[in-house]
Amino acid sequence: MTEVQSRPKWGTKLGIILAVAGSAVGLGNFLRFPVQAAQNGGGAFLIPYFISFIILGIPLMWIEWAIGRHGGLFGHGSAPFILNRLWKNRVTKYLGTIGIFGPVVIFIYYTYIESWLLGYAFFAITGKLLLIMTAPGMKDFLTVYQGLAPGSNVWTAYLFFVITFGINFYVLYRGVEGGIELLSKIAMPILFLFGLIIALRVLTLGTPNPLHPDWNIVNGLGFLWNPDFSALLNSKVWLAAAGQVFFTLSVGIGAILTYASYLKRGDDVVLSGLSAASTNEMAEIVLGGSIVIPVAFAFLGPMGATEAAGSGAFNLGFVTMPLIFNQIPLGQFLCFLWFGLLFLAGITSSVSLAEPAVAFISDEFSLDRKRAVKILGVVLFLLCQLPIFFLGQGVVDELDFWGGTFCLVLFGTIEVVIFVWFFGMEKAWEEMHYGAEMRIPGFYKPIIKYVTPLFLFFILGFWFVQQGLPVILMHGVSSSLMPYVVATRLGLITLFAAIAILVRIAWKRKKALGLVE
Repeated sequence: MTEVQSRPKWGTKLGIILAVAGSAVGLGNFLRFPVQAAQNGGGAFLIPYFISFIILGIPLMWIEWAIGRHGGLFGHGSAPFILNRLWKNRVTKYLGTIGIFGPVVIFIYYTYIESWLLGYAFFAITGKLLLIMTAPGMKDFLTVYQGLAPGSNVWTAYLFFVITFGINFYVLYRGVEGGIELLSKIAMPILFLFGLIIALRVLTLGTPNPLHPDWNIVNGLGFLWNPDFSALLNSKVWLAAAGQVFFTLSVGIGAILTYASYLKRGDDVVLSGLSAASTNEMAEIVLGGSIVIPVAFAFLGPMGATEAAGSGAFNLGFVTMPLIFNQIPLGQFLCFLWFGLLFLAGITSSVSLAEPAVAFISDEFSLDRKRAVKILGVVLFLLCQLPIFFLGQGVVDELDFWGGTFCLVLFGTIEVVIFVWFFGMEKAWEEMHYGAEMRIPGFYKPIIKYVTPLFLFFILGFWFVQQGLPVILMHGVSSSLMPYVVATRLGLITLFAAIAILVRIAWKRKKALGLVE
C-alpha cells in the first residue's frame, strides 16, 4: 500500500488529540450533560453513562479513527470515498454523502449560535450584562440581540456572526497543521483554564445567601450527584445516557473520519482515540458537572435549580448563568470567562464541521486547499443567512433535527456496520491495531462486532419512535410556521441532492483516471 504524500498531515500527536477533543468538546459538555444528569437519577446516571461510554463511545472512537486513517492512505478525506474503500458497492458512496451533508447542515446554524457567545463575552466584559438584574430582562436582552423582539434588529448579532465566520475560515485557510492544529493547541488549554477558574470559584462560594443556609455549594453538588438508584429501572434513563455519550463525542458526524485521514500510516489510533475521548469526558464530568447545576442550587435553591435544569440549555446558558454571575464578586470577569469558554468550545467544533466538505472538494476535485476553502466559504456564508433571518420561524429547529440528530445517529450506525460487517471484523481488528502502542482488550472484539451495532440500532429505533416520527410528521407545528418548515425541508433535500451529484461527478472523474474501483 502506497501512502499518498501530497495530503496534509498533523504536526504532532498532541495536536491531533486536542483537535479531535476540540471537535467533541462543545456546548453540550457544559450545559446538556449536567441537565441530563440532574433529570435522570443524579449520580446514578453515571452508571449507564459509563457503561455506554465503554461499550459505545470508546469503540466508536476507535472505529472512526481507524476508518479515517485507512481512507487517508488512498488520498480520501471524506466519507463517500472512505466508506467505498471499505465496501465496494455502488450505494456506499451515497450513504457516505450523509457524512458531508450532516456536518454542513450543523455548521449552517451552529456558527450563528456560536457567534452569540462571542457577543455575550463582549457584553460581559464591557459590563452591559451586569446591568440586567431579572430573568425577564435577560430574556428580553437575548430576543433583542437576536432581532426577534418588536422593533429590534439583528445587525449587532450579525456583526459578531461575520467575525465568527471569518475566524472559522481563516483557521481553515491556514490548513491542517498551521490552522486547525494550532487553534486546538491554543484554544483547548485556555478553555480548560477558564473552566477551572470558574469551577474553583463556584466550589468556594460556600453559602452565598445567608437567609437560606441550606442553599450552598455542598448541597448543590449533592443535588446533582446524590444517586437515585430507582432511576436505573427506567429505560429512558439508559437511553438518555447512551444518547449523551454518542452526541458528546461527536461520533457519527464525519469530522473525526476527516481528521483521522490526515494521520500517517503508523500513527496509533488506539491510544490517541482513547486519549481524545478521555479529554472530552474530563471536560464534561469534572468541569461540566461542577459549574451550572451546583451554582444554580446555591443561588436559586432546589426549586430554582430544578426549574433551571428543565428550562433548556439556551435558557440556562444565556439567562440563568449571567444572572448568577451578577451576584458574585468579580462576576463581570467570571461571566466573560464563561462565555469565552463556550465560544472556544464552539469554534473548535465548528471548524471540524466544515473540514469534511473542504477535504471532499480538495481531495476529489484535485483543488488547492486554499481555493477549496474560498469556494466553500462563499457557499456556506450564503446558506448561513437562513438561520440568521428566519430564526423565529423554526428553521434552526429543523436544521438541528435533520443535521444534528437524525443524520448523526443514522450515519454512526451505517459506518459501524460497514466497517465491522462488510469490511470484516478480522480486517477491522487488524486495522485498528496497526502501529498501536497498546492492544485493545480481547473482550472488546465481540463488543465491537455485536454489542455496539445492536446498541446503535436500539438507540436509532427508540429515538425514531419517541422523537423522530413526531417531528417528521410535523406534529405540533403551527400553521404559521408550516410553510417555513416545508421550505426548509425542501431546501435540505436540494442540498443533499447537490452533494450527491458532486459525489457522482467526482466518482466518474476518479474512475476515468483509474483512481477508484
